[in-house]
Amino acid sequence: MKALLCKEFAAVDNLTWEDVPDPSPQDGEVIIEIKAAALNFPDNLIVQGLYQFKPPLPFSPGSEGAGTISAVGKNVTEFKVGDRVSFMSGWGAFCEKIAVNQKQVIKMPDTITFELAAATQMAYGTSYHALIQRGNLTENNEILILGASGGVGLAALDIAKAFNARVVAGVSSEEKAVVCRNYGADDVVIYGTEKLDKEGQKALSDQFKEKSKKGGYDIIYDPIGDCYAEPALRTINWKGRYLVIGFAAGEIPRIPLNLALLKGCAIVGVFWGSFTSHEPQQNVKNIIEIGKLIAIGKINPFISKSIPMKSAKDAIKMIGERKIVGKVVLFID
Repeated sequence: MKALLCKEFAAVDNLTWEDVPDPSPQDGEVIIEIKAAALNFPDNLIVQGLYQFKPPLPFSPGSEGAGTISAVGKNVTEFKVGDRVSFMSGWGAFCEKIAVNQKQVIKMPDTITFELAAATQMAYGTSYHALIQRGNLTENNEILILGASGGVGLAALDIAKAFNARVVAGVSSEEKAVVCRNYGADDVVIYGTEKLDKEGQKALSDQFKEKSKKGGYDIIYDPIGDCYAEPALRTINWKGRYLVIGFAAGEIPRIPLNLALLKGCAIVGVFWGSFTSHEPQQNVKNIIEIGKLIAIGKINPFISKSIPMKSAKDAIKMIGERKIVGKVVLFID
């Protein structure tokens, strides 16, 4: 079979698409012939050795996908050959076949395509867990979403509007603002791509606050960090929840903790990968609920591009340069 291989932690250009041995199922594992896999920002980090964990070399990036089961190992009780499934793997999805523990596999609804199933688990799983379990989302909430046109940001916007919350989207360009408006954002702030000095941060904070109908946000969803985090936090409402999703803009921000004291707010970490291992049953419930919301049209994941798997290296470079809107799906051609 073919696979995208990372043989050393280095630049994305060092990845290669080459032949590797077919996997065999171990106890409790299934083999999935991959039809589609989704691109996520951690794919850019993990191949450079910049993610929270480093897989043993060599490995394939890619943490989620969908396909059909072609073989099952011993003690597999929930699945059979031919089942249409989606999966989470941590890494290894950018290839033609993968061995996955049955606990990381979910049967797909018949109404959902492989592309859609592959594209929803990480982005929508992260955002659903963040907003529902960590943010205690209600329809009375007003939410500020940074990086709102990216994979997790757009998923958060989609879910928040499904619950009838008011959403202000923060984005870096007018093109991305149009996407968010079309997805239901009630208002938009364009903050550009330049690093902000203290004056620029103060001006951005004023912009965020001007867009709030309540004078402050009940939930702030932040997957980008860097110089945008503190200006956003300064606009949080009393007893608001600041959801720390990631740091796609670069640096991990140093937050003045007196802001949490003055606002009576909670700064809440959201690491979906650890959540899935610590609370697997709740995660499965979340994914099933997301599937139901898709089936009835309450949420509508945006797949902006479909790219052949052999060109995954180019897609990973694009997401690293923050040129991706919505989700990119890789398919086996």
